[in-house]
Amino acid sequence: MTNYRPLLDKEIATLTVYGCSAEDWKQVLVVEDFSASYFYNVHFSGKVYLGTYNKVFELQGGVKKHSGIFNCHLHNCVVGNDVFIDKVNNYIANFEIGDEAYIDNVNLILVEGESAFGNGTKVPVMIESGGREVPIFDQLSASMAYILTFYRYNKAIEAFESKIANYADSQRSDKGSIGKNVRITNCDSLKNVRIGDCAVIEGVLLLENGTINCNEQAPVYIGRGVQCTNFIINSGTTVSESALISNCFVGQGCIISKQFSAIDSLFFANCQGLHGEAVSIFAGPYTVTHHKSTLMLTALYSFMNAGSGTNFSNHMYKLGPVHQGITERGVKTSSDSYVMWPAKIGAFTVVLGRHKGNPDISDLPFSYLMENDGESSLLPGINLHSAGTIRDVQKWPKRDNRTDEKKLDSINFDFLSPYTLSKALKGIEILNGLLLTMDASTSFVWYQNCKIKRSSIKKGIELYKMAINQFVGEKVVEKLSAVEITTGEDLVRFLSAGSVTEMDEWVDMAGLIAPKSVVDELLKEISTETISLETIQNNLNQIHADYSNYSWAWAKNTLERLAGKSFAEIAIQDLISIVEKWNKAVLTFDDLILRDAKKEFNAVSRTGFGMDGDDADKQLDFDAVRGTSEDNVFMNEINTQMNKTTEITEKLIAQLEKMNV
Repeated sequence: MTNYRPLLDKEIATLTVYGCSAEDWKQVLVVEDFSASYFYNVHFSGKVYLGTYNKVFELQGGVKKHSGIFNCHLHNCVVGNDVFIDKVNNYIANFEIGDEAYIDNVNLILVEGESAFGNGTKVPVMIESGGREVPIFDQLSASMAYILTFYRYNKAIEAFESKIANYADSQRSDKGSIGKNVRITNCDSLKNVRIGDCAVIEGVLLLENGTINCNEQAPVYIGRGVQCTNFIINSGTTVSESALISNCFVGQGCIISKQFSAIDSLFFANCQGLHGEAVSIFAGPYTVTHHKSTLMLTALYSFMNAGSGTNFSNHMYKLGPVHQGITERGVKTSSDSYVMWPAKIGAFTVVLGRHKGNPDISDLPFSYLMENDGESSLLPGINLHSAGTIRDVQKWPKRDNRTDEKKLDSINFDFLSPYTLSKALKGIEILNGLLLTMDASTSFVWYQNCKIKRSSIKKGIELYKMAINQFVGEKVVEKLSAVEITTGEDLVRFLSAGSVTEMDEWVDMAGLIAPKSVVDELLKEISTETISLETIQNNLNQIHADYSNYSWAWAKNTLERLAGKSFAEIAIQDLISIVEKWNKAVLTFDDLILRDAKKEFNAVSRTGFGMDGDDADKQLDFDAVRGTSEDNVFMNEINTQMNKTTEITEKLIAQLEKMNV
């Protein structure tokens, strides 16, 4: 704890000579080795605590400025060591300012009354008129917010909200804070804010009632023209270029910029919002919109990429804006897409064109939803072999902007998972049912206001089956590769051991994939009075850590159900068949992905190359700029994967055949 003393008479005299004044000099307290040398034109009121100022700041362009306090009014403030403050047009009131902070050319910094600094603010996501309000707080994670948003019917929510309210109350203070090494320059008004260490705040118009959580590992940048009210912004995030934020939580590693406007919304890890507009959205990790004419409205998004001119609408209402949308993970929209809520779009589905039929196609993931002659057409499963989708899946973990040691959101990057494939199993049932109801003379059938051709139904069933074979086979291959077992009996015993808990239902909690039964157990715990917010998050982290075990249990149960016998009854030849099916599925999908990728090197893609030359020059120009399919990194990775798959398959089958002798 810092020890302070009253000013000496000679120090008061020096400060007075330098144009400083105070309502009561006795209320100005300083550290023992305080020096009055670096003060000019400062007025003190209320109780003010001062440190010592020896540091020289080196600025861009080679400019140097000595720490000190100049041309400002300080009221009820604690100012740390080696701080620079200059040109505060109004005053700084009721703030604690950390060591080595730099504040220059600011209009107003104050706390009025008591504030929880954004904690406890209720954000009406999904439905503009309310009903799914999420109370935000510093440590809110995507999976926590998912529970608070989508389990409103569960008695655990009241207990959960009570814990958050208690936390918000614990953060209430009549003092704001500016952390160590913070830079605040050329700003207008900062009111009722708390700013973490190493933040850079420059050119901001307004920050009001909010918290910026950051540290040396993961600073936050808030830039020119930005206005934020009722907010929490977390570490590693950038908000800049006249972005407007109101009643929002912005998670770690996000970028909100270029006049983007967001109201009543939640953004979690690595979201990017540029140019467009968001209203009452739940933006799970990696939700991205980069275009001026894009409107994200009243829906759940996750790993979502919105094309230019994408518009989601809830204008179907009669009793107000009450309709919501669900886009499951990995949805992508083309330019000028439109979906009228309510609707539910399945995971990794591509949306092209305009759709007003309120479809629920969540049990047909990996699809294309297209508009033909004003009608919605669906191609089930076709996105399983899209090169663009696979490339997206590969790049997400590489584009994790979070540098904070503590990462709030648990993120599962799997393309194939029990969540998506349990839906694919339902999809196979749905598609088979549609085939049975189709008249022999008809070429298509309607499902959820979408037209599906007979040929697309058959193709979808085939693709879903291959995806299931790939996933469950991969889990068996992982198990087989992890042990040294020489006899068939020991191997079957090893594979059949473990939990037989049914895990048919799975949920994607905005990045965290888990069995529904496990989430239900957590909800029971949340209902208790004793569990803390920290423990809730720790439990969610543990669920995420246990994903591998859960996914194996699902794969095992699925294999047993499809085979019609338990693992204890499975023979070595059955295991060989599983590995062969896995090999065939992987190689088939990879081959289709390569064919799709090669379209980027065809004659159409070369259009516009070789400006002033002949066809030979066109090819040379294309190769110089875009490269060839032979040296493309993505395609080479797929080829490497195919070779590795073949190698693993041959090795495992050889080992299994030895056991089968």
